[in-house]
Amino acid sequence: MRRTKKQDEQVALLATGAVAIVVVVTVVQWLLAHWWIILLAVVVAAVGGGFWLHQVRQRAEWERVRARALRIRIAELDALDHRAFEFAIRDLMRRDGCEAERMGGAGDNACDVRAVDPAGRVWAIQCKHRRDGDRGSAVGVGVLQQVNGTARQIHGADVALVLTNGRFSSKAIPWGKEHRIHLVDRRKLGEWAASYRPLWELLDRIPPPRRPTTLS
Repeated sequence: MRRTKKQDEQVALLATGAVAIVVVVTVVQWLLAHWWIILLAVVVAAVGGGFWLHQVRQRAEWERVRARALRIRIAELDALDHRAFEFAIRDLMRRDGCEAERMGGAGDNACDVRAVDPAGRVWAIQCKHRRDGDRGSAVGVGVLQQVNGTARQIHGADVALVLTNGRFSSKAIPWGKEHRIHLVDRRKLGEWAASYRPLWELLDRIPPPRRPTTLS
């Protein structure tokens, strides 16, 4: 009597299961007879994991040291493109002890870098890079109006700031003061980037800390 296709599949499945059971039993018996191999593998894994964790921590410490020592000359900032300029500002905020991320790009809502400083204050920073420095076009009131409409409402900023390696228009400066938009021009940017002083020490009318800080 011929078996059906379904019966053939069942027989094949049973045979495969039996082979799998035999293989598993054989492997288990071999491991039980050679238990020291398992112990050695665990020790090697633990040592390797510890070494990897040590390397990760060491790299993180190196990054912290590098960030604390970061200083950038204004000419180096001039040579960057706008995207690299935003990353440089992010790194400078991190140097100052902030948690900072670059947000620049489509849909950034007029905030290229968002940071939280050691005192808990939220910073929304709009970066305007000028290839020709202060010989380029001035940053005008229109940019400040965009920041004024999003920094506090969308990004929850305590400090709304527009930063450029160029200059601001004559109308932008009083408009910024009136609407509590902090402005960092080429001179102040150069002073900040090339020193170890945090940005908030160079600005007036910074809001009080949200939380206590021991940083000087």
